[in-house]
Amino acid sequence: MIQYTYALILFFTVFICFIASFDRRIRFDRAFIPFFKASIIVAVFFIAWDVWFTHRGVWWFDTRYTVGLVIAGLPLEEWLFFIFIPFSCIFTYFCIDKFFDLKALSAFNNIVVFVSIIVCAVVALRYSDRIYTLVTALVTILTLLVFHFVLRVQWISQASLVFTVLMLGFLPVNGILTGTGLESPIVNYNPADFIGFRVFTIPIEDAVYGYTQFLLVLYFFKKFQNNAHVQNA
Repeated sequence: MIQYTYALILFFTVFICFIASFDRRIRFDRAFIPFFKASIIVAVFFIAWDVWFTHRGVWWFDTRYTVGLVIAGLPLEEWLFFIFIPFSCIFTYFCIDKFFDLKALSAFNNIVVFVSIIVCAVVALRYSDRIYTLVTALVTILTLLVFHFVLRVQWISQASLVFTVLMLGFLPVNGILTGTGLESPIVNYNPADFIGFRVFTIPIEDAVYGYTQFLLVLYFFKKFQNNAHVQNA
């Protein structure tokens, strides 16, 4: 049974969201195609990052907790991670955006972007010898710069608030992946490649990594969703 641990984590993360997608008050099922397009586009980048870091030994997987199918050095479950986890995140954003008016939060975009960029820049400079910390900080800075100054995205504050809510699910899910309640972590990290500051068992970099992934998937999701609305109009 232990070999299904990672798979079960993914299943329980997405199961309720998937069932709720068909609720007539939500109908997220109508957005499945835009979501899958968006998640696959972003997954290409993050899987390449994952493969690279795994190859370098920045992190590795305890395959006792996986079904045993490994592709390009990654367990099958790790590939599915980039579809299942974003599904729950985008579903949550979709619901909150549907039932609550968060447009007023756009006024805080400048503050959120500038504070995030400054913090990431300081961390990147201070820990430039830690590859996970450095790459995560730089990718986050680049994402925020492009979104705010080039694409003029107006929902960064809304997304940031929703991601804060998502931390309620992030902590137990990522906690188990990084060793909470298990004999050993499913995902292991080289101490030389990250700051070493953890929230319970979770490296702080994981939260920033997840935030950037969430922003990117949400951007493409909104883009494909808007295109679909135009075509159906």
